[in-house]
Amino acid sequence: MNAAGERVIALAGNPNVGKSTLFNALSGLRQHTGNWPGKTVEVARGSCVHRGERLELVDLPGTYSLSARSPEEEIARAFLTGGEADAAVVVCDAVCLERNLILALQVMECIPHVVVCVNLLDEARDRGITVDLEALARGLGVRVVGTSAAREEGLEELLEAAVTAAGEPPRPLPPAPADGMERVRRAEKLAARAVSCRRADPMDRDRRLDRLLTSRLTGIPVMLALLGLVLWLTIAGANYPSAWLSAGLGQVEEWLSWLFHAMGAPAWLHDALVLGVFKVLSWVVSVMLPPMAIFFPLFTLLEDLGYLPRVAFLLDHAFQKARACGKQALTMCQGFGCNAVGVEGCRIIDSPRERLIAILTNSLVPCNGRFPTLLMLLSIFFVGGGPWASLQAAGLLLALLVLGVGMTFLCSRLLSATVLRGVPSSFTLELPPFRKPRVGQVVARSVLDRTLFVLGRAAAVAAPAGLVIWLCANVTVGERSILDHCTAFLDPVGRFMGLDGVLLMAFILGFPANEIVLPIALMAYLSKGTLVEAESAAAVGALLAGQGWTEVTAVCTMVFSLFHWPCSTTCLTIYKETGSLKWTAGAILLPTAVGVTLCAAIAAAGRLLGVG
Repeated sequence: MNAAGERVIALAGNPNVGKSTLFNALSGLRQHTGNWPGKTVEVARGSCVHRGERLELVDLPGTYSLSARSPEEEIARAFLTGGEADAAVVVCDAVCLERNLILALQVMECIPHVVVCVNLLDEARDRGITVDLEALARGLGVRVVGTSAAREEGLEELLEAAVTAAGEPPRPLPPAPADGMERVRRAEKLAARAVSCRRADPMDRDRRLDRLLTSRLTGIPVMLALLGLVLWLTIAGANYPSAWLSAGLGQVEEWLSWLFHAMGAPAWLHDALVLGVFKVLSWVVSVMLPPMAIFFPLFTLLEDLGYLPRVAFLLDHAFQKARACGKQALTMCQGFGCNAVGVEGCRIIDSPRERLIAILTNSLVPCNGRFPTLLMLLSIFFVGGGPWASLQAAGLLLALLVLGVGMTFLCSRLLSATVLRGVPSSFTLELPPFRKPRVGQVVARSVLDRTLFVLGRAAAVAAPAGLVIWLCANVTVGERSILDHCTAFLDPVGRFMGLDGVLLMAFILGFPANEIVLPIALMAYLSKGTLVEAESAAAVGALLAGQGWTEVTAVCTMVFSLFHWPCSTTCLTIYKETGSLKWTAGAILLPTAVGVTLCAAIAAAGRLLGVG
């Protein structure tokens, strides 16, 4: 029991068996669950009440064994053998019972009070698989309970079995076999006695889908098509909500202005707080929230479906060539939604060297905070009008994302050959069964756990940044504002990169959130004291052309939008994950060096050809 006198029930199991879903259903916590291996890398705790008794539930990391060869295995083994757990529930997948029983047998060798939970019985029924729970219990010599965690079926029976097992006298622990294959053979015999199937091959549908999704011929094109579809839906779907949010927050700004005037507040205080802090904050919310609210649920649906492990499988060979870990494919995909989330996801990579490579290169793929700038410039300079404009924009944006992925491979290889030398580690990647996504849970989980969390972080930094931007634009030194002095000072460097001083200063002031880079540039071009909203792509295009912009300027701006320092939220996350100022600085310098080099080369080529 724990210090509060509660029984402690540990949940153990292989990845992808629904263990965290079971934990959430029992405890009511919103722990993120994902349909790919290695998602849970920390111990999560929750509690529930059964028959008036309060229980502490501990969700151990998903692991295939207790051999202590990875962080997940070390955590699970240390907890089970440490004596803190009163009982252990080993969660198994009814569809792949034979493989899951190997871990169950290992746990039975470590702790005397064990219950085996055969989860995902609903999926097994759909595939024509039947599990004889009584026969399995006789073979194992412990209690066996069947559940469908997503439907909350069998939960009370599972808790009853766990509490009963915890209160029984300790069961004698069987000796660990000298040969691990003996444990495998026993798992095969137990599964053969307990499992029956009406179909000749219950996994036939999955194999047929995998022939399309993971083959050398069709795998990459299908992956690009799916990513392009997600981008198009994000682009096409975010316009109207962004406009509604902008209008609504604009109304709030008017109310705040009325309130400040009614209170007799000085003009400088009103301008600093309303036109500075609130305007930047509302801009970040209205531009950042709708794309994230669309992208993250779509991305999570692919994750819940079981497609993301297939992406890792397709890209594993390329990452191996770069002497990095194939799991980096998953963290890179998360970076398309938010680089801070992608950096946090790097925890699933076991090797410290390869984890650092993934963290340092995650910002080379653009998060959706950079999409507004990229899309605006694409629509002004490279996309025609008409009904196919959004498709054209999605296609060109996809090409830019592919450039980011290619640069991720290149920089990963350079890092692994220089400051982070080493041989790529191998890892076991399980391709889980395709599952019908739980749309309601996916939407709620992605909005609450990802979208609002990231938005909150960005807003916490954007609000004080709004004050800094206002001060730069309104405080004068001599006859010019601080912003004018800074842009003039940076202009030679900006011209060398194919940009100008205004753009370079806009990227610097946009450090809190990438969404405000273009508005800051428009503010500086128009010599305004607050952020300027873009009325239309045509109006922005005319303004930029008047400032001497060409297609080369637009290309250099988009390239630097792709490759420059991470936003403040991502930098804070990098420092939190690495605990090192040195590596945080490296994560800032790497994409910046790439962007400066590419922009300078493009600008030089443009001047040589006479088009810049």
